[in-house]
Amino acid sequence: MGESKSKSLDLIKDLWKLAEDIEEAEISNVEINADELALVIQPIVSTITKSIPTQSQIIQDAKVQQLVESKFKIPIETYPGKISEVTIGATKSEGGSRGKVVKAGGMSTMPFYSFEKEILNKPVFAIDIFDVPLKLAKMVKIHYEEVMEDPAEWAKKVVKFGADVVSLNLISTDPLLDDVSPSKAAKVVEDVLQAVDVPLIIGGSGNMEKDPLVLEAAAKVAEGERVILNSAKTDNDYKKIAEVAKKYGHIVIAFTPMDINNQKKLNKMLITEGLPKESILIDPTTAALGYGIDYTISLMERIKQAGLLGDEDLQMPILAPTSNAWGAREAWMKNEEWGPREYRGPLWETITTLTVLLSGGDIFMTSHPANVRVIKNLIDDILNKSTKGQPVEDWITALG
Repeated sequence: MGESKSKSLDLIKDLWKLAEDIEEAEISNVEINADELALVIQPIVSTITKSIPTQSQIIQDAKVQQLVESKFKIPIETYPGKISEVTIGATKSEGGSRGKVVKAGGMSTMPFYSFEKEILNKPVFAIDIFDVPLKLAKMVKIHYEEVMEDPAEWAKKVVKFGADVVSLNLISTDPLLDDVSPSKAAKVVEDVLQAVDVPLIIGGSGNMEKDPLVLEAAAKVAEGERVILNSAKTDNDYKKIAEVAKKYGHIVIAFTPMDINNQKKLNKMLITEGLPKESILIDPTTAALGYGIDYTISLMERIKQAGLLGDEDLQMPILAPTSNAWGAREAWMKNEEWGPREYRGPLWETITTLTVLLSGGDIFMTSHPANVRVIKNLIDDILNKSTKGQPVEDWITALG
């Protein structure tokens, strides 16, 4: 019995070896006792086959081993274009009187893709001030009400709050308000320049006819300071604004209402007037959180990608007035169900700023000091340059 079992086992081993070498085999003139095969041979075959791995198992084991040993490699994108670098302000050695200059743009990759290219310039933050007191959201006004009668003191206040640039808005020049003359408005510009040593953004009232005259007067008294003139549009006298910017050495904001083709057109017109890319910032319109910000995201990403891909008419840094967030009623309206305005309003502006920051914004015009503080800390954390050590998710403490 033992000898018969041994011979059967040898036969099965020979058949198995043969089966490994050929795909199909046919056995003829063989007589098999089914009962003996079922009772004696089947357990032996089962034991042998369980101990021998199949070809598919061997391949699968090799794949698993290969996945374990593999390392993820970040895909690196190389762009043929580069966003121009705009220098804002001028020091004494450069013909101005600013304590330091601020640079925006200059990147050759998408926002915060530091694994592709080094981020040369961090985003720039301006805080809005006005030449006359005006109605502001309560959560903004409480920070400035003691200085709103004096633009120079207001400028000092926002610099203490962390503004890299002061955004001065000469709204009193509006013919429907005080209709202040361009020369009188220019005196306010002089006062603010003397009060602080950071660069300025100078804006008018939004009146299409008067703004170019106001900006011309402001540009003249700020000659050599390399301020930003806000702004040139297709429906105002953009040629005059470009002319005075060239004459007195300033920067121009090109503003268009959410249309990439119009933005490209206006940029090209300003370049045709003799302004280099390094003297142009583009404002394609910033919508507030919940009020069309998805359009802003799409537009800014398209502009940034087009510039990086080589479209020279869209290779300028993007300016974003995220203070527009205070136009959303959720930011300022008193409603207990929505939570306290003290946090809700600043968060509304902060989330708007963060969204635009990741979409391609380079320089931001803001209102609430907590917005600037939180976003600057967050940028440092993203770039691994944080020294404060405060958790980014701790919004309440950050806003306190």
